[in-house]
Amino acid sequence: MMGGGDEAQADSVHCGSTGSGCGAARVGSPGRRVRSGLLGHWAHQWLPGFEALPSGPTALVNLSRRPDGSSEVARLVGDYKNPILKPEAAETVRKHGEESKAHFGFHNPRNQCWPNGLPFVLSSNGLQIFDRGDHLTMIYHMDHQLRTVRMNGSHPPKVTPSYYGNSVGHYEGDTLVIDTIAIKPGPFAMIDWFGTPQTAALHVVERYRLLDYDQAKEGIQRAFKDNTIAVVGGDPPVVDLNYHGKWLQLLFTVDDPNVFTTPWSATVTYGPQVPPALKGFSLWPEDVCAENPHKYGTEEDVQVPTAKVADF
Repeated sequence: MMGGGDEAQADSVHCGSTGSGCGAARVGSPGRRVRSGLLGHWAHQWLPGFEALPSGPTALVNLSRRPDGSSEVARLVGDYKNPILKPEAAETVRKHGEESKAHFGFHNPRNQCWPNGLPFVLSSNGLQIFDRGDHLTMIYHMDHQLRTVRMNGSHPPKVTPSYYGNSVGHYEGDTLVIDTIAIKPGPFAMIDWFGTPQTAALHVVERYRLLDYDQAKEGIQRAFKDNTIAVVGGDPPVVDLNYHGKWLQLLFTVDDPNVFTTPWSATVTYGPQVPPALKGFSLWPEDVCAENPHKYGTEEDVQVPTAKVADF
C-alpha cells in the first residue's frame, strides 16, 4: 500500500458491514474529539462516479445511455451543453465525446497511470482515511494514490503546485471540510471522465459527513441514475447495498473561473465494503496501474510517467 504503512494501518478505524469499531478519535487540535466513523475503508462502486445534484449548478452527466437508461461507461459523452461550461471548455468536452463514440475513447490520468489529481480522483472506486493527529492521509483504491491533508492550518502564502495541491482541513461540527488550492494540471489532467479541462486557478472544497441510510439513499439513487455500478470479480471494492447503518457522503464544490461560468457542486456517496468472497483475500487488494501498460494492438500503449533524468 503506497504511503499508508503499518503504523497508519494500526491507527485506522474500520467501520465494516457490522458497524463495529466506530468510536471517537482525536483529529486535529489536541483534546478535541470527533466522530471517527469516517475513518477506514469505504467503497464507491459507480462509474464515472460523480452524482449530479437535482438542481443548481452541478456536474456533467453522460449523454450516452444503454437501453435501460443507465450510463454507458464505455462511451463517455459529456453533456457539453451544461451551462457551467464556458464555450472553450464546452468544445473540449464535445470533441472528447466524439472521440469516445468513434473508437476506444481518449486519454485520461486514470487510464494513463498518472496522478489523478483533484477532483478527478474523487471518482475512485474506494477510499481509506487515516487519522495522523496533525494531518489526515487519504488513499484511493485506484493505484493506491495518496493525499495528505493538514488539519487546522492555513494555506502558506506561497505554494508550489502539485497534482493533489495544498489541502488544509478542519471540522465544522461532525463535517470534515477540506480546502485545496495549487493543483498542478498534468499532461492528462481533467476534472472528470468526460475530459472537462482544468487550469492552475482550480479550487476544490470537500465536505465529508456520515449519514443514516434513509438520508444516504437519495444520493445512492442519483448514483444509479447517472452512473453504472462496476463489478469486476470483486475488485474494485464492492459496496454493501444492503447495509442500513452509517454511510459516508462527500459534497464537493469546484471553482475554476478559466473553465466554468460559476462554481458547481456534486456528491460522491460511499458505503461499507462487502468482505471478500474468498477466504484470505484482502479487503484492499493491490492495484498497480503501470504493472502492464501494453494494449496488444487494441490501442496505443499507456504513456506511463517517466523521469527525463534518472534519480541515480
